[in-house]
Amino acid sequence: MQRRHALGAAVTGLAAAGCATTTAASATPFAVAQPVVPIAGGSEVFPVRRIYCIGRNYAAHAREMGSDPTREPPFFFQKPSDAVQFVAIGSTANHPYPPLTKNYHYELEPVAALHKGGKNVPVDKALDLVYGYAVGLDMTRRDLQRGMGDQKKPWEIGKSFDRSAPIGPIHRVAQVGHFTAGAITLKVNGQVRQDANLNQMIWSVAEQIAKLSEAFELMPGDIIFSGTPENVGPVVPGDLMEGSIAGLPLLSVKVVG
Repeated sequence: MQRRHALGAAVTGLAAAGCATTTAASATPFAVAQPVVPIAGGSEVFPVRRIYCIGRNYAAHAREMGSDPTREPPFFFQKPSDAVQFVAIGSTANHPYPPLTKNYHYELEPVAALHKGGKNVPVDKALDLVYGYAVGLDMTRRDLQRGMGDQKKPWEIGKSFDRSAPIGPIHRVAQVGHFTAGAITLKVNGQVRQDANLNQMIWSVAEQIAKLSEAFELMPGDIIFSGTPENVGPVVPGDLMEGSIAGLPLLSVKVVG
């Protein structure tokens, strides 16, 4: 009986605080796995809390998606944390072609992983939140995204699905520094499809963090997919995607049926 009272008090306290986090006094009826991404150079893993993504962060990509990059403020969306699909260095991960789509697109992006949080973070302090960087793919069911957009409905189904965020290991800032310039390239079956420079971003990683922190309280464990260059396009089962960002290892993913 005492344990029930303790649990009830804990739940009441959490509800009053607007929090859904368990405590030592809490009990759950089943276990839920914590999504993680391995950290390069050791045995530690990075626990993923939220996945934020920025849309249309390269001018040419904004134009190919029908937007005007000179007037559009940054906008963000989220994927579920368990959308991550880890791809180890030197390996090729099998990536299942998802259901419901006939137009499945790649979007190669640098990913920033946060180990600190905050609200209304100033731009000149924003990079202090970054623990490290990785190479990632924001995979997109483009036909579903566009179809929902045409109906003026949320297009989450086009972005937020199982294994929609392939990602390589996270490299600590202390090892690789911050990325403000450098080649970002994606090949499909050996043919270059995306080829740009990180200095072509409309909004830098620091600016993205600052803008995000105006809308959300950022927390350790958040990761940010920071935008893709132009020439996004479709892949089908059998296609091999190889993504590279200067200073980080190759990300190799094969689409399977």
